[in-house]
Amino acid sequence: MADTACSLCQDTGWVIENVEGRSEARRCRCFLDRQGRALLEKARIPKRYEKCALANFEIHDDSHRDALKISRKIVENYPVQEIGLLFIGPPGVGKTHLAVAIIRELMQDKGAPCLFYDFRDLIRDIQSTFTPDSVLSESDILEPVFESKVLVLDELGAKRSSSWVEETVFYIINHRYNQKKMTIFTSNFLDTAEEEDTRQPMFKKSEMNKKGDDTLIDRIGYRLRSRIYEMCKVVEMWGKDYRRLVKQANYRF
Repeated sequence: MADTACSLCQDTGWVIENVEGRSEARRCRCFLDRQGRALLEKARIPKRYEKCALANFEIHDDSHRDALKISRKIVENYPVQEIGLLFIGPPGVGKTHLAVAIIRELMQDKGAPCLFYDFRDLIRDIQSTFTPDSVLSESDILEPVFESKVLVLDELGAKRSSSWVEETVFYIINHRYNQKKMTIFTSNFLDTAEEEDTRQPMFKKSEMNKKGDDTLIDRIGYRLRSRIYEMCKVVEMWGKDYRRLVKQANYRF
């Protein structure tokens, strides 16, 4: 049985509205819903995060409240405002939740093609094209990363930097910078070594970084970090590991 036609537009995708005495056409909600679903299918959002939304983000301290406010503003101002975001903070405070929630709303409400990539997966996917039996070329991986209106690069710095990694990621980020395409990053690493003493007392560097005392610059290099400064507003998020303290307590056997 065929789906019932939209009662507003009769499946044309357009509705006519009276605006200040004149008729204007605008996209129907049903068109935006279909477009949003199609974009979501291509966005590579991991299944674990597919329900993340700004509306269901839990606030546990002032840094979460500020991060949510900034996230809402980014969605509201798109596409006029091209600045990206760097969510930075310890694991389990909601950085990936907000990054995914932003692109979900941009796809569903504004029809913006978006893409999610874990930093490690991106490097691995590019490297896999170098093998003789690869059916994909490097350009096959890079084209959607270059062209996506908004890119989320999750866990920035999770893979230790090498000269090849630095050059490859700088090439990607610099291309997006030059084309004025928004990029949203998340990272568990302190921004600079000097920032440790300015953090809230509940967090020590050993709690922030899982391995050693590396900073973000240690992991991605100064040149890439400098470029990200030009592209993004830094959004610091603090608090206890929600996954460990809350999620674990909810598991019952």
